Amino acid sequence: MAKTQLNVRVDEDTARAARERALERGMSVNRYIEELVRQDTGEAGHTFVESAADFMKQYEAVFAEEFDGGPPARAKSRVGEEPEGRREGRH
Repeated sequence: MAKTQLNVRVDEDTARAARERALERGMSVNRYIEELVRQDTGEAGHTFVESAADFMKQYEAVFAEEFDGGPPARAKSRVGEEPEGRREGRH
């Protein structure tokens, strides 16, 4: 994607905070601000959802084999109740 230069004026405290946060994250101030804007516009969330969908499509067969072929999920018992089958035979 082509880059466009954008000049912004901020107060010194904001500039200092941006530099510190970018340094903490190991990225440039430019990249840090770019990511903030993407998050604010929802692009990051959209990208995550697309990536998750691609992952699921790619590994669908693996998940199906693992979970559809395995034992059925156990039902959760309510507090104070014993799981089915344990009550029988107890006196």
